Amino acid sequence: MKIGILSDTHYPDKTSYLPDLIFDVFREEGVELIIHAGDLTSPELFDIFREIAPVVIVRGNLDKPIFPEEEVLEIEGLKVGVIHGHQFLSLDEQGLKYKALEMGVDLLIFGHTHRFFYKSYGYMDKKVHLLNPGSPTVPRMSDPTFLIGNITGERFKFDIYKPWETQWKYP
Repeated sequence: MKIGILSDTHYPDKTSYLPDLIFDVFREEGVELIIHAGDLTSPELFDIFREIAPVVIVRGNLDKPIFPEEEVLEIEGLKVGVIHGHQFLSLDEQGLKYKALEMGVDLLIFGHTHRFFYKSYGYMDKKVHLLNPGSPTVPRMSDPTFLIGNITGERFKFDIYKPWETQWKYP
């Protein structure tokens, strides 16, 4: 299953520009699901994403309380957890590992830092993956990013897209 993964779009509260590349890539890649890890901040954007594929969104610290705090999905045998991350005093790896174990997930997708992060751990006889897609619009000390994930069986892999770099180099 192909999944569009992003977080912290902050449109239009912190940016007036939303790269068309996000929508173009999601359509061209034929994503079957979009996961947004919070701080969407615009119900209109939710509607645009729903025109492309079903959408799972969790509430970020700047979202209205219409979205859940966390979600657990089973996708082709892989348990995927989604949180924003503002619930933690510190978004350290240890706390995130324990949150993944508490949720019973193989992959924990989170946001809030506006920076891409990925790490896998063998932990308590279980493999845990932590993934932050970054922000495609308002990055912090990193490139703007969003992802296309592919889940086949219990295997997960992803490609990183950098909207500014791609749009500027190849308009």
